[in-house]
Amino acid sequence: MTDRPPSPLLEKLMVVRHGGPQQTVVTELRRVILGGDAPPGTAVPLAEVAEFFGVSHIPVREALKTLISEGLVTHRPNSGYTVARMTKQELHEMYLVRATLEAAALSRAAERATDHERAIAVEANERMAQAIRDSDGGAFQRESRNFHMALVRPSGMHRLLHILEMSWNMMEPVQAMLHVTPDDRARINGDHDEMLEAFLARDIGRLSAVAQRHNDSVDAAIATLPTDTGLLHGE
Repeated sequence: MTDRPPSPLLEKLMVVRHGGPQQTVVTELRRVILGGDAPPGTAVPLAEVAEFFGVSHIPVREALKTLISEGLVTHRPNSGYTVARMTKQELHEMYLVRATLEAAALSRAAERATDHERAIAVEANERMAQAIRDSDGGAFQRESRNFHMALVRPSGMHRLLHILEMSWNMMEPVQAMLHVTPDDRARINGDHDEMLEAFLARDIGRLSAVAQRHNDSVDAAIATLPTDTGLLHGE
């Protein structure tokens, strides 16, 4: 019997079937982690997760192996499974990876985007503006991702987009935009407005320049993340 308090992750799980037991567990755990409901360092108790879903330990263990391969979970023999933590340097590196992949797709996406795809980007930008007005950092985090993906998805570069989604996933548990200052969020969102204008105008040169400035703004904001949250390894 353990004296550890229940993992908050368990409170967020839902029994929603997604195919077989292993797929159900991995899909639901991934949903909770990517939604920011299980911050880095949160315990993922194998036995309790198995009991929650009414399955043996085997599909849970296999599901956790999948999440480890995706960079969302870590395992230590004496500590069990936890939501993965990054150092601040590793988080910086992942933002660099994301920015590099995005830059490779932006120009092609802007040239190829249909009216429907352009409308999706506009709607995502409007939801970000609403999140700023509501001072809702969690919504801004979510809609920022939706906006960035709306700008690159029209590229049709499916393998690149898959890797880009994986890089976003690895950073999601930190919920960085929830922890930067309101001024930083407003500054970052101003970049989004300019990126959208250039995207809609199919102005590739301006889009690339604003995207680079935006990446610099995000990098500066990440460098000032509070150090007492426990979200990053080594804090």
